[in-house]
Amino acid sequence: MLSATSQYALRALAHLATLKENETVLGRDLAKETGIPKNYLSKILVTLGGAGIIRASRGTGGGYRLARRPEEMSLAAAVALFDKSFLKPACLLGYNRVCSDENACHAHQAWRDTKTSILHFLESTTLAEIADRRGPAPGRGQPKRKRSAGPK
Repeated sequence: MLSATSQYALRALAHLATLKENETVLGRDLAKETGIPKNYLSKILVTLGGAGIIRASRGTGGGYRLARRPEEMSLAAAVALFDKSFLKPACLLGYNRVCSDENACHAHQAWRDTKTSILHFLESTTLAEIADRRGPAPGRGQPKRKRSAGPK
């Protein structure tokens, strides 16, 4: 349904949503804890950072964290960065046209309600909700987290 890139982005964001307010996680640790290939994850993190969804800091206490509270971020915000065509009224069968009730492909009627439900889920579900439901990845230990060097 969603691309592997969107799934990885949501997985990484769900992990970041579990961090405490002043915590960060190093990219290599985030890759290890989420099972996302390091190079692939770094490209995803650049896109998420450019969109203002995450923040990156360098140096001692550096790493990645969410730019806003997880309760304020819908899943759709991340998916829109990687699966633009999924969020648009595109044709399921890949015809180069917008499917509508007036201009329907053969799959339009069956797909319309399913896609509407998925879009509603992505728009109404927050990172906090999927972080709360997410258990540790199989075979993975506790993540290595760094506390930022903020004011004391």
